[in-house]
Amino acid sequence: MAILRMGYAHVRVTDLAEARQHYTQTLGLDEVAAVDNKLYLKGWDEWDHHSVVLEEGGVGVVKFGFKVQYEDDIAQIENRAQKFGVTTERVSKGEEFEVGEILRIHSPSGHFFDIYSEITSGQSDVGNVNPEAFPRDLRGIGAPAIDHALITAEDVGQMERFLHDVFGFWTAEKVATTLDPADQHNIAIWTTGTNQIHQLAVLEGPQAKLHHFAFRLEEGWEITRAADIMAMDDVPIDVGPTRHGITRGKTVYFFDPAGNRNEVFAGGYLSFADRPMVTWTPDMIAKGIFYHARELNERFTTVLT
Repeated sequence: MAILRMGYAHVRVTDLAEARQHYTQTLGLDEVAAVDNKLYLKGWDEWDHHSVVLEEGGVGVVKFGFKVQYEDDIAQIENRAQKFGVTTERVSKGEEFEVGEILRIHSPSGHFFDIYSEITSGQSDVGNVNPEAFPRDLRGIGAPAIDHALITAEDVGQMERFLHDVFGFWTAEKVATTLDPADQHNIAIWTTGTNQIHQLAVLEGPQAKLHHFAFRLEEGWEITRAADIMAMDDVPIDVGPTRHGITRGKTVYFFDPAGNRNEVFAGGYLSFADRPMVTWTPDMIAKGIFYHARELNERFTTVLT
């Protein structure tokens, strides 16, 4: 069983035209289709049909898609999910645009996760034969790909068990109330199933909410340039440019026109299943989140969609 990566984020926006401008011109994603009041987008270094779905009508996340390597992985994850005790359903091929058969999981946090192996696929914008380092016609930030997401849940411990037992993820880092395992309560976790430092993070909070979804950049200097582009485009910046203590990544947080929080993220160390987990204590959470300023603004901890 192998979850390769987060395949797509499907989020709601209040105005599709405004969202199109933000995601294609500021973030620099490619528009690949517009169907049934939904906009389908991808980064220049992604080969699957889409990695972002924007649906007009509100805010927040509709669902996340996770791609697995083999079709048999879907059944294995289904068995694990049913054993864990969560609700699952099968979605026929074609019901989700350009996606094959889906296992939809109703997670303990109230979020919906789509597990699939088949999606219309092609090549990245630079191609597969003698490619250039990046496309000449990048727009705005020129984000290559989606990276990860942070969601909230009332019971972080339950979500951690779910991600471990069903997805096969491990916890790379966490914020816990104490270092004593016998009396430990997790406030936040950063989980992954690959050497990517995190694919899905979970923060204690209300059910079924989105804190942010993030796009990958390659170099630290690109984070500063991204903030400059946001300033040029009058995009509201939440925090940054700065560095995380947790994951060591460089970051800028900002908002799309609907109020959904985005992030661009670069760097971070490699995670492996046998790497010792990093634990942060509550008194150091500000340093963990924003390593330089070591302060959390109220907006960062309270604004969810």
